[in-house]
Amino acid sequence: MFHYYLALSLKSISRQKSLSVLISTTLGLGIAACMITYSLIHLMSKDPLPNKSERVYHIQLDNWNLNFAAIPPDLPPEEVTWRDAMNIVHAKQAKYQAAHAITWGMVTPADKNTPPFLGIIRATHGEFFPMFEVPFLYGQGWQNYPVNHVEYVTVLSKSTNQRIFGGVNSVGQTLPMLGKLFTVIGVLDEWHPSPKFFDMTFGAFYQPEDLYVPLQIKAELELPHGGSTNCWETNIGGEYQALLNSECVNFNLWIELASDQSKQQFEHYLQGYVEQQKALGRFPKATNNIALNINQWLAHKEVVGSDMYVFFYLALLFLWVCLFNAASLMSTKFTAKNSEIALRRALGANQQAIFSQCLTETIILGCLGALIGLVLCMFGLEGIKTLYPNFSAFVYLDMPLMLITVGMSVFASVLAGLIPCIKVCMLAPAGYLK
Repeated sequence: MFHYYLALSLKSISRQKSLSVLISTTLGLGIAACMITYSLIHLMSKDPLPNKSERVYHIQLDNWNLNFAAIPPDLPPEEVTWRDAMNIVHAKQAKYQAAHAITWGMVTPADKNTPPFLGIIRATHGEFFPMFEVPFLYGQGWQNYPVNHVEYVTVLSKSTNQRIFGGVNSVGQTLPMLGKLFTVIGVLDEWHPSPKFFDMTFGAFYQPEDLYVPLQIKAELELPHGGSTNCWETNIGGEYQALLNSECVNFNLWIELASDQSKQQFEHYLQGYVEQQKALGRFPKATNNIALNINQWLAHKEVVGSDMYVFFYLALLFLWVCLFNAASLMSTKFTAKNSEIALRRALGANQQAIFSQCLTETIILGCLGALIGLVLCMFGLEGIKTLYPNFSAFVYLDMPLMLITVGMSVFASVLAGLIPCIKVCMLAPAGYLK
């Protein structure tokens, strides 16, 4: 019987092409508006390290002044000092630990055909790469060097390697930059974690850096302090080392634990570390250590802002308007077939058969609406990429979102056509047969 209902529905749609296209387009517009905003929320809140996000933690320590909070009402700063970063990383109390900060400097390739450029650099410990599962195209990162040990090595992003070395394997090549000669030990593959959870100073979807160097080089070469630098002390002095030795915070500190059970052990270590620093005259406030895993950190930073949810709710309202319009159009469409339906009823078709036929036609219109909605959604997402280039790496319509779009469209069409279908089934055929 389904094939019979399908044939009748296709004939009905072909007879009323304009009305059928109008119904499907109305549904498609509402679905597209909802799916564009929903896909943004879905992709912006996506877990960047799903296989171990519960074991990777962002660390905050409250080294702030006794009289006021770093972040009101009473939260510690989101970054840590150079001293705390070095002490905690080299204590090796976790599986991986790395502090990092953004900086910049001139890169002067030896090839005269490649002009010098200002490179954006992430100064970090070597365990940054395995902790965040950074993919390598060539080579690898470095190990965590001792505190006073400096190696002039660098890891290039894929685009930087393409820019300087033409995309070939450049491991072992030398690169003049920052007034020194660096050795390339690794080249990253395409890598753009979205959101960029490990450092959201310039936004959650900011492009990754051009180059990566050991953190000690930042102090050795007195590289600029990029990102967020906050201080509560006064009269620190103008010397670079004085700033590093101060209570100014500029370094993001992350750790990866071997298991969920080891969190309590690490928190116990942090408690002891702060108590030790208190004995040295630091950390005047009550101990307030915070360790947030990746998803907790993203929630704390409100990566998906409240305005995005407002847009989504507005899109839902627009979908409801589209549903009311589609229901009205479907009622008009089915009313035009009253004589045909009355004749079928007179020839023995029961109400269930009529309802099934109308429902089949409604589902077909919903599938057409889904197709229109997918096309509009793709155009909308491409428009967002054009307007906001930082979003281009993560804004896409994947298979789950496509299936949700189709499901939403079919459900919306059934919802819109339910009352018109019921009204047609309740039709008294006698009046039309006369």
